[in-house]
Amino acid sequence: MSEIERQVRSWWSRLLAWLRGAQDGDAARKAKSAWQDVRTSDAARKAESALRDLREGEAGRKAEAAFRDLREGEAGRKARDALRDMRDGVSSRDKS
Repeated sequence: MSEIERQVRSWWSRLLAWLRGAQDGDAARKAKSAWQDVRTSDAARKAESALRDLREGEAGRKAEAAFRDLREGEAGRKARDALRDMRDGVSSRDKS
């Protein structure tokens, strides 16, 4: 093993040891605690409720219906055909 390889392995092992130590350090504990506080805060609960209302409410149903119409309608068919043509063109060009 060359000197460069030894230096790289030594540097790598020191970096990994430092990272492992940082996982258990005070800063990591504080960050985990702060993140947990954010996730369980009143603002987070309100945001989750608002998202649920959007998904399950009238606006969500209308959006789902609009996407379904796009996928299953003429525009969706044309888009699928165009993608198929592009894929076929690329694959035939790669075989040449």
